[in-house]
Amino acid sequence: MNRYIVLILVFTAVIQAGCHSKTHEVEKMLKLPVTNPSLVDTTIYKEYVCQIRSINHIDIRSQEKGYLQNIYVDEGQYVQKGQIMFRIMPMLYEAEVNRSQAEVNYAQIEYQNTLRLADSNIVSRNEVKLAKAKWDKEKADLSFAQTHLSFTKIVAPFSGYMDRFHERLGSLIDEGDLLTTLSDNSKMWVYFNVPEAEYLDYKLHHKEEMNLVKLRLANNEEFNQQGKVETIEADFNNETGNIAFRATFNNPDRILRHGETGNILMPIYLNHALVIPQKSTFEILDKKYVYVVDDQHVLHAKQITVGVELPHFYVVSSGLTEQDRILVEGIGKVNDKMKIETDIIPFSQVVSEIKSLHAE
Repeated sequence: MNRYIVLILVFTAVIQAGCHSKTHEVEKMLKLPVTNPSLVDTTIYKEYVCQIRSINHIDIRSQEKGYLQNIYVDEGQYVQKGQIMFRIMPMLYEAEVNRSQAEVNYAQIEYQNTLRLADSNIVSRNEVKLAKAKWDKEKADLSFAQTHLSFTKIVAPFSGYMDRFHERLGSLIDEGDLLTTLSDNSKMWVYFNVPEAEYLDYKLHHKEEMNLVKLRLANNEEFNQQGKVETIEADFNNETGNIAFRATFNNPDRILRHGETGNILMPIYLNHALVIPQKSTFEILDKKYVYVVDDQHVLHAKQITVGVELPHFYVVSSGLTEQDRILVEGIGKVNDKMKIETDIIPFSQVVSEIKSLHAE
């Protein structure tokens, strides 16, 4: 019986020694990459929802009433400055011009006859002045009639794109009726609203480079031209607490159209920003943590505050220093107070590996 007890004890000791050896072997194999946060100068882009407007966008309205006799353009067509677009039936106005022209001719003859009679001392000089005044009045009436006639021909005040028609051929048009709109898209004004705190940061830490902005279109592609912030409105919107900025973009290929939306990307320059990889962090109750490795290679979970989120990286505003060593990978394999072997790698190598991974 005693012999059996001795055998059991020996067997148990052998098993325990084997388990201890395996545990030690596992701990020895757990070698993980560690790096230091890096201080970098970088540029991030703050996004603002924007509205895109033509630099010149106007209503084309009738200045006279009558039937819409001719339409010389089409919806969406690009027209040149001075090109005729619409014609309102001009017959009544042509008749008025002809009548005024006849009255001018009559008044001119009457003036010339009166002038000859005055030279012969048959009539007084006052009669000449009255005849001249009548002639001038008829010429003014003619000019007025010609102006009305010219209003029946509607021409483009500048080069641009036609919008849809609000009236059709043969429609009875009244004075002031909307016919269409015309947009000059050679340059575009892009409006976006900036909160008060960010407006103050812009004004107090302003650099000329901050005026140069990018535009992300609705299809998530960046517009191929860079814009420039040129104006800021005078007043804040009391309901939203925002103030409107306006950036101007050249639009040589006429890609942008009046009424589009997108996102303005305004640059923010960060000097000596403390940067870590996003994959080095983990969350507990919506708070972010990293594992910091001490001199004895023991892990300590440390809470951090993220100031700015970059693609695959975080800018840390508090909780870490450049001298701290943080665990890069293997977050799910370790626990707080755990001892590991470290493979210290430079931050530049971490960046290269991340870029290479996401380039694939």
